[in-house]
Amino acid sequence: MNANIVVSLVGRPNTGKSALFNRIAKKRVAIVFDQPGVTRDRVTRQVEILGRSVMLVDTGGIAFDRRVTRDPLDDETRSQAALAVEDSAVCVIVVDAREGVTPLDAEVIARVRESGVPCIVAANKCDTPRDDALAAEFERFGLEVHAISAEHGRGVGELLEAVAARLPAAVADESAVRPLRVAIVGRPNAGKSSYVNRLLNAPRVIVSEIPGTTRDAVEVPFTIGSGPEARHYMLVDTAGMKPHTKMSKTSVDNFSLFRSEQAIEEADVVLIVMEAALGPTMQDKRIAGKVLDANKACVVLMNKWDLAQAEGIDEAAAREAMRQMLPFLNFAPVVFCSNKSGYNIRKSIEAIDSAAASASMRLPTGMLNRTLEVAAKKTLSPMIRGKRLKLYYALQVSTNPQTIRLFVNDPALATPAYLAYLEKAIRARFGLAGAPLRLLPKPRPRSSSTKAPQQKDE
Repeated sequence: MNANIVVSLVGRPNTGKSALFNRIAKKRVAIVFDQPGVTRDRVTRQVEILGRSVMLVDTGGIAFDRRVTRDPLDDETRSQAALAVEDSAVCVIVVDAREGVTPLDAEVIARVRESGVPCIVAANKCDTPRDDALAAEFERFGLEVHAISAEHGRGVGELLEAVAARLPAAVADESAVRPLRVAIVGRPNAGKSSYVNRLLNAPRVIVSEIPGTTRDAVEVPFTIGSGPEARHYMLVDTAGMKPHTKMSKTSVDNFSLFRSEQAIEEADVVLIVMEAALGPTMQDKRIAGKVLDANKACVVLMNKWDLAQAEGIDEAAAREAMRQMLPFLNFAPVVFCSNKSGYNIRKSIEAIDSAAASASMRLPTGMLNRTLEVAAKKTLSPMIRGKRLKLYYALQVSTNPQTIRLFVNDPALATPAYLAYLEKAIRARFGLAGAPLRLLPKPRPRSSSTKAPQQKDE
């Protein structure tokens, strides 16, 4: 994915950075809302600019006066923007052509130029050719200026050509393998952003005790090792998912929830973060239900374990409480960790890797059918209207999620309890920790024999 090449969009609040980000990404990724301070963290997306793969970064509006956004996290937002500039190969400074040059624009441009990073000015909101003359005012800074309209796409192609011309020479992409997407979800203040920062050993996302600090789904590349043995991840830090009764009616909150749910849908593995001392709550149960409905591999992270231990809570009791509250998530590994001390952080990555491997495991057909045959002989299916379920053969029809089609005499005889029993038998044989497993009963084709198809074990 060549995460070494970064193109950042920076500027003061409300100039249209997020709209331009979405236009270039060709997808509604960043939250766009007519209110200063909506974007706080660095929002990233892998995109192609004239055939070059780059990491596009949307930053929060840089405000040197808190009265501009009235956001208590202005300092953190400004710090994230500065880090983005530092990492960049090219910076695009987004300004509002209709408002003209403001003192804050001048300060942002000066700060970016001081960094020595190649930069271009994108004079946004030039929706018609008549507006292009407004962009000329920004030429006083001696930078290349492009009149654009992020909303309508005017001038964006020419802007990207100018960006591509400033990119460093292409190098061999050492990370051509698609990274494992890991969505990190949970209630507000459960420790999702702290977990990301602990993994990276850097303040990559903003952490605060203020609920709702993270508003967007923030993608963060993460690599363990180097060379052919390197393991590549895309961590997706999401906004805290609030109960519907506590959600405000603002578009920002609604879109934050949508982005969190979308992150679950797009993930390979979902990490559900809970507070160990508090234990699973009803909202944790709702979040886990969304993950299960999406049929995603998952791991449960019981965070702030140091605080739980200080209250005298032991691991066995905490694990039992989780199993009772979330019995439908019994297949998910549970890791007790502390972002503060670093306890079991490495173990959490091992659990994520294991869940991903389980979700993509191929089950040998012969072994699968022998497992089910033994289970069916050991415990007969319940009698329903004088009939029992007969299992003829089984086929794994997909991975991610693991899906097994059961060819039977009558699917109506497959009770949920007996399917759960068969699932337990399969898990006992193959493991599949962290991977959801779907068993789909289907009538056996009339032309089929009662034996499983002759297939070699893989």
